[in-house]
Amino acid sequence: MPGLIENLQFQHSFASLPASFYTCLPPTPIPAPYLVGASKSAAALVGIDPAVLDKPEFIQAFAGNQLPLSARPLAQVYSGHQFGVWAGQLGDGRALLLGDLSARDCPPSGRLEVQLKGSGPTPYSRMADGRAVLRSSIREFLCSEAMAALNIPTSRALCVIGSDQRAMREEPETTAVVTRLAPSFVRFGSFEHWFYNDRTEELRTLADYVIDCFYPELRVDHNPYQALLREVTRRTAHLIARWQAVGFMHGVMNTDNMSILGLTIDYGPYGFMEAFNARHICNHSDQGGRYAYNMQPQIGRWNCFALGQALLPLIGTVEDTQAALEIYQPEYAGMLDRLLHAKLGLRTVEAGDDGLLNRMFAVMEANHVDFTRFFRLLGELRMDGPGTDDALRDEFIDRAAFDVWALEYRQRLRQEHSNDELRRLAMHAVNPKYVLRNYLAQDAIEKAQHGDFSGVANLLAVLEHPFDEQPEHAGYAALPPDWASQLEVSCSS
Repeated sequence: MPGLIENLQFQHSFASLPASFYTCLPPTPIPAPYLVGASKSAAALVGIDPAVLDKPEFIQAFAGNQLPLSARPLAQVYSGHQFGVWAGQLGDGRALLLGDLSARDCPPSGRLEVQLKGSGPTPYSRMADGRAVLRSSIREFLCSEAMAALNIPTSRALCVIGSDQRAMREEPETTAVVTRLAPSFVRFGSFEHWFYNDRTEELRTLADYVIDCFYPELRVDHNPYQALLREVTRRTAHLIARWQAVGFMHGVMNTDNMSILGLTIDYGPYGFMEAFNARHICNHSDQGGRYAYNMQPQIGRWNCFALGQALLPLIGTVEDTQAALEIYQPEYAGMLDRLLHAKLGLRTVEAGDDGLLNRMFAVMEANHVDFTRFFRLLGELRMDGPGTDDALRDEFIDRAAFDVWALEYRQRLRQEHSNDELRRLAMHAVNPKYVLRNYLAQDAIEKAQHGDFSGVANLLAVLEHPFDEQPEHAGYAALPPDWASQLEVSCSS
């Protein structure tokens, strides 16, 4: 049968770099592994037959216990700024890259790297145990697949393999290995590592590798390194705009967590906005609010400047480096404007739209309105006046304030001769009904910690179709229960 684990043929693109870029070592086996969850759509990307996802050979392979013969596990070295402070050398402290597999729908390389997270200590573990706990592994697995279904650039997650082996966090927790997929796991911090160690040749080698594998069209540019920075800056700006438009907060936007391909990677203390608060901080460890929701655009730009600093020796001049970075703000603003117009069902752009949007967010924040529910219910609004939007109106404490804004919104719709039904279809195609709320993840985690993995499977099935009505699963779109306000996620999550 094609797609069996022993038939996987890993190639080793990253391992073609000099040995200073990584350390080869095997994963540390985990005892008595079992399947917690698997994504059939992620498996299909790399040609793994869904029929083998619960087979012992699959479980042993992606636990790191019995790897396919073609795998060549290695841990990458990188550095980075963490919470704005230079942290020095970091690296894959609990992850191992097995190699890359042929993948569909993955231009330009046509391949996806396969990485085990939680597979044991590496030379970059900094005295840590190299393990991932079940809680954080389920969170990464579910959010990776949820973000992909939301059409937001992201790493993917193939599976979570659990074990009753325990690791100490705030308290002892069972461990797990999550398998991540991405065209590349090279980060901004991968370039910073060589820049701050004053090793320009390695810096150039890495830049050439990234350009040749993932940005081959840039090779003909008169300054391909400047072109690389410009394209990464553009992709990063677009990614952050997509986060803002769906209410996603990453939580730890350190430069070692920023993808050189503009992907969402390294899911930890993330969160989706519920009661709208532009200053919301999803990471309990972020005492200063550096990575709050309204700070993400600014931090994205800061991180691009950090990458620009690292690439300066290759680009040549400060002026050329700054020229590449100047596109961040207009690209971010342009993308966010397009996304917000689509979320409101507006086909045209008018001079007063910024005011309409600003007043919308202000009344949402004043009334603590749920971000996802607001935009989904807004698609049901009709132009023939109040009474057609009672469900949305009931989301507001101050209904009169909503009425004032809704009157303005209806006038704007009439201005472009909007059609209620066509607008509803268009808005529901971009405003999800279902997102991965922390309380939903927590419920699935608690069941899994007691050996019941149905919550993970059921939640994944809903999140794979976030724009569909799925009336049988409407409870997953409900307002969070009172106990959810007590949930905290931190860098250990």
